[in-house]
Amino acid sequence: MSAHCQVTGRSPGFGNRVSHSHRRTRRRWDPNIQTKTYYVPSEGRRVTLRVSAKGIKVIDRDGIDAVVARIRRKGVKI
Repeated sequence: MSAHCQVTGRSPGFGNRVSHSHRRTRRRWDPNIQTKTYYVPSEGRRVTLRVSAKGIKVIDRDGIDAVVARIRRKGVKI
């Protein structure tokens, strides 16, 4: 699985690691991805999502029903 949030769409950022001698090599910054299980009362079942820390805050703010509906509109099967 890639480090990709199902709610916000956050994915890894890429850049350079710079050493003390200023030699550069490629690196990546992965988002803080968590696997969370939420109960969706409108469907009467649980759904498991791969969400970032920011995605968890979005779910707390908007509610799980609204977020699941938004993900399904994108065409993702949950």
